[in-house]
Amino acid sequence: MPKLRDVCRHIRSKNAGPFWVTVDLFFKDDEAYRRYGKDPALSPELFERLYGSKPGEVKFFHVDSLNTVKISYPRTHPQGWRGERDMHSGQQCYPLLDVEVGQSNW
Repeated sequence: MPKLRDVCRHIRSKNAGPFWVTVDLFFKDDEAYRRYGKDPALSPELFERLYGSKPGEVKFFHVDSLNTVKISYPRTHPQGWRGERDMHSGQQCYPLLDVEVGQSNW
């Protein structure tokens, strides 16, 4: 099965305030977006497993005109806490690169 790194042209994460992180999945084209944008592998449980967020608090936004999925999840600790290692959340996307997708539910 392909991985997100194979079907997206760009994957990024960013700070969305002191309590949230947003991940943007920019799919390579319309076909990839339609095929993988709502794949069951991209579930709230995935974000629980990778980032420790509560599944009920993960938010998905599909931007059809940009072939993009924006996913926001709460930080486990506020931005700037003493153990912070990624103040701007720019490195939070890396665990998603190897997520396998391939079962479309569209």
